[in-house]
Amino acid sequence: MREGMKRTLSALLVSASLLVVAGPPAVAVAPSPTVASPSAAYRLPALVPGLPRAVRETTRPRHIEYVPRSEAAPAGRAARCSASTGPYQRQAERYLGRQVDGRQSTGDCRAIRRFQQAHRIAPATGFAGPVTGAIVRVMRARKDPNRAGHCPALAQRTACVDLNRQLMWVQQGGQVILEPVAIRSGAPTMETRTGSYRIYLRHRHHISNLYGTRMPYAQFFDRGEALHGVYEDIFSGAGSHGCVNLTMTDARRAWEVLRKGDTVYVWGRKPGV
Repeated sequence: MREGMKRTLSALLVSASLLVVAGPPAVAVAPSPTVASPSAAYRLPALVPGLPRAVRETTRPRHIEYVPRSEAAPAGRAARCSASTGPYQRQAERYLGRQVDGRQSTGDCRAIRRFQQAHRIAPATGFAGPVTGAIVRVMRARKDPNRAGHCPALAQRTACVDLNRQLMWVQQGGQVILEPVAIRSGAPTMETRTGSYRIYLRHRHHISNLYGTRMPYAQFFDRGEALHGVYEDIFSGAGSHGCVNLTMTDARRAWEVLRKGDTVYVWGRKPGV
């Protein structure tokens, strides 16, 4: 009896914490077909973080690439040019103007390595892993992120959240006012909900009342789900608890562009969830 009461009380507390940030009802959006995404490659058991934790904490690169276990750089050893073909080899070749054959070459490795160095992806070995693929996708989207027309061209500012490509941008009247950036959406069983929402609460230094974690530049749009910054690498882990995670730089920029009452439009489905 006592255990049952404890469980009931816990459930009520969780419900109450959710009600604190409950927003207006959403307009449902049908999920789009699944497309290739870096999250699919994360599940490959052969890929591991390319730098040991000790090196990551001292050098603090922007992003850590996932590489074959045999190519993970031990502390103190310079990264070598990879001879391996990565899961995003073709995408990298196409973006960098290389011959698109899906096979790693010395020239491919050098070109991919320069791209990784320019975007502070480590180790810069030329292996076209999931993180390199994600940054390539961001760069390709910048020319016309809404080419497929999934995000409505509204008169008000609209944060367009593309779960398929794991991207977000802000547009107004069909014009992009914040260029596409990488996101991390909900992990399996905690998927980010699709729909059309309004930002109803903004809190620059928010702390989650469920998880006790910091959510800087939080902009809530649906029952506790928010756009917010994270302190760790945006590409680490399986995903968020449902929020749309951004790098600290991108979260700050979104905070400066968006306002309470602006639209957040979410569609698609993160591969693997």
